[in-house]
Amino acid sequence: MSNTWDPQAQGVLRLPSGRLIRGRGLARPLPDGPEPEFALYLLGHPPQAVTWTARWVRWPDFRLPADRADATAALREAWRRAGSERVEVACAGGKGRTGTALACLAILDGVPAGEAVRYVRERYDRRAVETPWQSRYVRRFPPD
Repeated sequence: MSNTWDPQAQGVLRLPSGRLIRGRGLARPLPDGPEPEFALYLLGHPPQAVTWTARWVRWPDFRLPADRADATAALREAWRRAGSERVEVACAGGKGRTGTALACLAILDGVPAGEAVRYVRERYDRRAVETPWQSRYVRRFPPD
């Protein structure tokens, strides 16, 4: 992993494999430092244009993805890219949808589904994964 995030930077989650993924809220300014090389935006509407490669998953606030197959494919792409690129996962506030996605990425990285929400809350944000249905989505996320 040659071109990743500073592990001490705000919002950066280290997965068990060593992959680093930055979570953030789009309502806040872009953090100082390098830009993402790939971003996964979880919003109910298309995101603003950015200069890096980005993928949008239609995911309304406090809800679940509108198309679960698309969300799963997007999360798998983000996990793969995080092996060698700076990957960012973001929603408006950076907690619920972002935390849910980060927990799913943790599952792809080997964290048991029943422990993924706790893993993200301990290492990213204690308020990550905001709703019971988001927690259920994580527990049922397919690891392969």
